[in-house]
Amino acid sequence: MNMEAKPALTPPQVDLHGVSFNAAPGTRPILIDGCDTLPRLFQLRCSELGSRTAHREKTLGIWTAYSWADYWQGARDMALGLRALGLQRGDVVSILSEDRREWLYADMGIQCVGGIVSGIYTTDSARQLAYLLNDSDSRFLIVENDEQLDKVLEIQDQVPGLVRVIVLDRDGLRDLDHPLCLFWDDLLALGQSTPQPDQQFEAAIIEARPEDTALLIYTSGTTGNPKGAMLAHENILAACEAGARVLAFYHSDEQLCFLPLCHILERNISVYFPLAAASTVNFAESPETVFDNMREVSPHHFFAVPRVWEKIYSRVLVLAQEATWLGRLAFAAALRVGLARADLAIAGRPVPPLLALRYRIWEALVLRNLRRMLGMDRMRRGGTGAAPISPDLLRWYWAIGVPLVEGYGMTENAGLATLNTPDDNAPGTVGPPVPGVEVRIGGDGEIQTRGLNTFKGYWRNSEKTAASFTTDGWLRTGDVGAVDAEGRLTITGRIKDIIITQGGKNITPAEIESRLKFSHFISDAVIVGDGRKYLSCLIMIDQENVEKFAQDHKIPFSDFTSLCAAQPVVELIAAEVAQVNRDFARVEQIKDFRLINVLLTAEDEELTATMKLKRGLVEAKYKQLIDDMY
Repeated sequence: MNMEAKPALTPPQVDLHGVSFNAAPGTRPILIDGCDTLPRLFQLRCSELGSRTAHREKTLGIWTAYSWADYWQGARDMALGLRALGLQRGDVVSILSEDRREWLYADMGIQCVGGIVSGIYTTDSARQLAYLLNDSDSRFLIVENDEQLDKVLEIQDQVPGLVRVIVLDRDGLRDLDHPLCLFWDDLLALGQSTPQPDQQFEAAIIEARPEDTALLIYTSGTTGNPKGAMLAHENILAACEAGARVLAFYHSDEQLCFLPLCHILERNISVYFPLAAASTVNFAESPETVFDNMREVSPHHFFAVPRVWEKIYSRVLVLAQEATWLGRLAFAAALRVGLARADLAIAGRPVPPLLALRYRIWEALVLRNLRRMLGMDRMRRGGTGAAPISPDLLRWYWAIGVPLVEGYGMTENAGLATLNTPDDNAPGTVGPPVPGVEVRIGGDGEIQTRGLNTFKGYWRNSEKTAASFTTDGWLRTGDVGAVDAEGRLTITGRIKDIIITQGGKNITPAEIESRLKFSHFISDAVIVGDGRKYLSCLIMIDQENVEKFAQDHKIPFSDFTSLCAAQPVVELIAAEVAQVNRDFARVEQIKDFRLINVLLTAEDEELTATMKLKRGLVEAKYKQLIDDMY
């Protein structure tokens, strides 16, 4: 490949390792460096980058680097091993594992030989696993460890189409002897024994077509069984191109992979965008060590769901409260100056010289050290999506020197439809459409999109597929919103979540819930009131911050349930609710609330993979609490 510098893309700062886009956005075919499928792009990157670092992962507490050559060999060997076991083009292979480099090796290897990849959340139950394997007709399953293997063995009689289970880790399974199971390293050895492995692997790559299905991503609906959204190579490449045309990605970028790779957001951010940009991905050790790993990596850009950004914000407030009186004063003064500057920067207005000088002083004294402590000292931007985020929280991050922008997408449009940027940001909106994507508002207020990033449909479900499109071919998102005069999209909620009170008032709860969650004492909230006289709310408190409040005020509690029952805690949340109510019309105000007194985690069915409360399930499970408020 010619490694000479190529003309800059729009905007000028986009580097993408000199990537060239050979087609206008939204037209066929999408070509990145002349590659029209992910396997061809993968082959190109591995051949040109060779020994350069592609991934880092911790081994016994030490970061270990793995090259693009390792990436190629790992993907090739596992894919040829699966072919030796009977994998055919068009077969589905499911992956049940936390984030790790083998996840990516499997993802790219399976696609390179024409397979379809389906990720499964490690928090899914054995019953859910059986449904997904059967619905997708998965012939092969890759599991991480003994914990996930136990789920498979529990339902093995219910999944007759499953041919083999590949186990990544041998820990605790040294004596495993099961006709269904094969260890990962044995699979690699099987692939390595294939005659002329590179030639066979490359021959399979040539057969890939842009319209071939690459991924099955199951959407976690709150009602009914999940549906498998089919994404083709061209859908994903279109999302890569669109992202690159509005955001700067450099081949020297470092990033941290920590959200589930089953989700389209993390799959784009940690697999496909780095593939296009030739950048380096670092894997968090576990969801519990994300913030520690972030300080070690200090990524150049960081994409996360709102819950993560809210958690970082809450941690900073706790640290500020624990600081000396002088430290608290310094942080408050730095934040005031930072907010004043942020408001001007977000609005695209010049910062007066005196304010700029004051900011530089507080930047040197406080804010730079804060970002270093958070692992954000090299961060050019932060990104958030998958759920609404408070505009006040966006302002706070801009104030400390982290440009945090919001975007919008869903599985069915390959995860990207609109996007704010650090240079063109309007908090409260999710930005204008990215290149190659069109957005319109339907007659009922529904957001509809169109572009080459639009999915092929739902796996073996023509009825649901047809219902997802308008008669003229636009994707029905199910979200409600509006487009302003500058073309920026604002999302007000989900069509199915609209509350109609007894008085006939239509209320979309997302904005009210978002404002509540800006409180560092509130982790999540669900507004209820459909068919009722007024609005009420179920609230999940932030354990860490409310416990700190209780300790500071000598409020006795023994566990999470007793913490939620403490009267001073109830009064604390009541004050937060009252503060939010001031910004809404009387009919939109919350008249009563109850605290969910169970500490929910990712394993609980009330939470989605992106840590959002499932409205329908929560309303059904806590019906007695809701009825008590009326």
